[in-house]
Amino acid sequence: MQDAIQKADVLIEAMGWIRQFRDKTTVIKLGGSVMEDPEALRHLLVDIVFMETVGMKPIVVHGGGAAISRAMNEANIEPRFIQGRRVTDEATLAIVERVLAGEVNEMIAARIEEFGGRAMPLNFSGMNNSGMNNNVLFGEKLQLTGDDGEPIDLGSVGHVTRVDRETLDNLTYAGQVPVIPSMCEVERRKAEGGGRNAESERLNVNADTAATAVAQAVGAEKLVFLSDINGVRRDKNDPESLIHSLTADAARRLICDGSIESGMIPKVEACLETLSKGVRKIHIIDGRLRHSLLLEIFTNRGVGTEIIAEPV
Repeated sequence: MQDAIQKADVLIEAMGWIRQFRDKTTVIKLGGSVMEDPEALRHLLVDIVFMETVGMKPIVVHGGGAAISRAMNEANIEPRFIQGRRVTDEATLAIVERVLAGEVNEMIAARIEEFGGRAMPLNFSGMNNSGMNNNVLFGEKLQLTGDDGEPIDLGSVGHVTRVDRETLDNLTYAGQVPVIPSMCEVERRKAEGGGRNAESERLNVNADTAATAVAQAVGAEKLVFLSDINGVRRDKNDPESLIHSLTADAARRLICDGSIESGMIPKVEACLETLSKGVRKIHIIDGRLRHSLLLEIFTNRGVGTEIIAEPV
């Protein structure tokens, strides 16, 4: 009986959050070690099915770096990275499209359906049975500059400039979970025989920035980054120093005084930019913790760090 009462207490605590976030969009970025841990991935996808079941509108944006690197190794292609970006030549792009936009994307959607949800893989292969490209991310080549001031050629690497919000809104309204690989498409047209024929070029995109672009485009209530640590810490080596809630101003101060450093800086800076574009809250959580997504969203304290523009 005591166990049953405790379960009821948990449901009562969650009820207020469920009512608050019902019909609101949450963008979830999947990637990193979570993708390599079948048990952690299972719990996260079950969490996503739960969110959709109680009336939230989750959208999944995913990477697949480890799977891509394994496929490149099998093809005897040496991965190269510049400023954290995978250099993507023609052979690498073919692997990225096959593994990321094909195998990984379809696996995630299939697993969501296996757990009782409804999902739509949004890649380049017309998985909606229409036989047509159902990609929703469009962009252009990424231009980086080296320390010498000269441009860096990353090959087919891009950034998102447009998101097909109408398709995403239609899917979430119908109770489906959009599953988006971190690739975009450049559309071009050329005159040929008096007509205009569409050409397309695919580009590899950083998954964090793709998720950020999607969250901004759909006016998401929340953007959740699944990380390998439990959030922003005052001491990076001490999990107990986790900061549960940060304002944008406080986050900037922590960057300036060195409390936030190294690899966490670009993630937090991306969060701050996203807040300035209208997304209300951004969460950084440890995706390896069982049901971390539900614990962060539907409990009073949460298990990670939420970053907000201003105190509520």
